Amino acid sequence: MMDNIKEKLRQGSEAMSIKLTSEQESKLLTYITEFEKWNKAYNLSAVRELEQMIGRHLLDSLSVVPWLREKIGLQEKLGQNPEWQSIIDVGTGGGLPGIPLSIMFPQINWTLLDSNGKKMRFLFHIKTLLKLDNVSVENRRVETFQPEKKFNAVISRAFASLQDMTEGCSHLLKPDGIFLAMKGLFPQDEMEPIKNKIDLIETIKLKVAATEGERHLLVLQLK
Repeated sequence: MMDNIKEKLRQGSEAMSIKLTSEQESKLLTYITEFEKWNKAYNLSAVRELEQMIGRHLLDSLSVVPWLREKIGLQEKLGQNPEWQSIIDVGTGGGLPGIPLSIMFPQINWTLLDSNGKKMRFLFHIKTLLKLDNVSVENRRVETFQPEKKFNAVISRAFASLQDMTEGCSHLLKPDGIFLAMKGLFPQDEMEPIKNKIDLIETIKLKVAATEGERHLLVLQLK
């Protein structure tokens, strides 16, 4: 069983042009196997099969890696300090996409925020187990969270709408901060209510191996 899981992750990441180190692969597999175990009691996800979790959770979360790597690499090439020093994953649930991305980008500080106490207990367990020193876990509602330091970006994979995301999380961002909204089909209907307040900086069609349907990353910024 474990060999199947490992091969599915390896093939999927290669198909998405994501090179994993042996340490990254090991941590990602440990995370998703722990996720599957805890899911039975803590209801972290409606997806129950471990093999399905590779595509629908791990590879889906990793789909933004090429874009992030390109942004960080370009800044380093230009001799600039990368702007991506801190990112908050709002409504992280069982750590998606925050945990997989924190494994891929140890140089970035990741904050995982969710109001569900059970899911947060799982995240504390994972942070300790995988020694993820670049991860902070916040068990609270987004509207009551007032961070000491604002973030470069807010990322979310499961927020209800772009309006909820941009209105509910704007207090978390630095003045030049951005929203990274991971969506399925391009949400044209969700753009209409926010068009006077938010600029759509970039739209990236994401490639997710072993998964059907379209996926998009929307890069948004307050006007």
